[in-house]
Amino acid sequence: MTIEKELSGIQKNVLLKNYTTFKIGGKTNYFYIAKSKKELIFAVKMAKKFRLSFFILGKGSKLLVSDEGFKGLVIKLEKVNCKLENEKIYAEAGVSLNRLVKMATENNLTGLEWAAGIPGTVGGAIRGNAGAFGSSIKDIVEKVEVYDVRNDKVKILKNKDCQFGYRESTFKKNPHLIILSSQFHLKGGDKKKITEKIKENLNYRKQRQPLEFPSAGSVFKNPPGDSAGELIEKCGLRGKQIGKIKISEKHANFIINLGNGRAGDVKKLIELIKKEVKKKFAIELEEEIQYLGFENP
Repeated sequence: MTIEKELSGIQKNVLLKNYTTFKIGGKTNYFYIAKSKKELIFAVKMAKKFRLSFFILGKGSKLLVSDEGFKGLVIKLEKVNCKLENEKIYAEAGVSLNRLVKMATENNLTGLEWAAGIPGTVGGAIRGNAGAFGSSIKDIVEKVEVYDVRNDKVKILKNKDCQFGYRESTFKKNPHLIILSSQFHLKGGDKKKITEKIKENLNYRKQRQPLEFPSAGSVFKNPPGDSAGELIEKCGLRGKQIGKIKISEKHANFIINLGNGRAGDVKKLIELIKKEVKKKFAIELEEEIQYLGFENP
């Protein structure tokens, strides 16, 4: 028996660059689109059964995929549920943040304005405790439904169990916990004020971030009391280019793909930035992005 026979709809040798915001990355051996939590869990079980490495993919926004691709099964979440109950929103892991923001706004709920324009999913945002403008997803998460791969059980984690920190969570430290869904608690607000705040945040992003080029968003976490972008700029690296990959002149914590860029060149720029910032400021920058398919990330 093969995984192709067990997992209906599985695809082979799919180019991952088409599924990341960086537009970079080689092929994955197997690719499967899960349209429900049940399908996601079944795909993970099949990966285990056939001893394949697996990776859960949302919008591919904080991700750098190797030029060599990924040896294993990539499971992409699609067609997922999102519903409102009073001032709470239930959303499955593959729901886009923008869909969440739209639902909150339409129902006069405040607490998600910061997320407008972030090209990620609920699952990815919870895993990395995504945030902007002084707010983050941990502020509104009530509980998270997870599938524990180790003991084959679905369980509920409360906010405090998620161990949220700056761009951190228990899910980053424990990859066997797969986020299935979450419940968010928001507050009633004024639709006009909510809409104005969203517009203001989107304008801020447009003016200060290189949104016209493929990227993975902010590459590095901001060190305590510092700005990664400013440190990179002070090292004279703004505009530095290797191949078709460039450190943005608009925002130095963004690395952009000028077209047909390679993951290897992104890695070279990341290493150069880390080396120069350490040499000049004695600060070790830490990546915010995730690596896939690299032997030594």
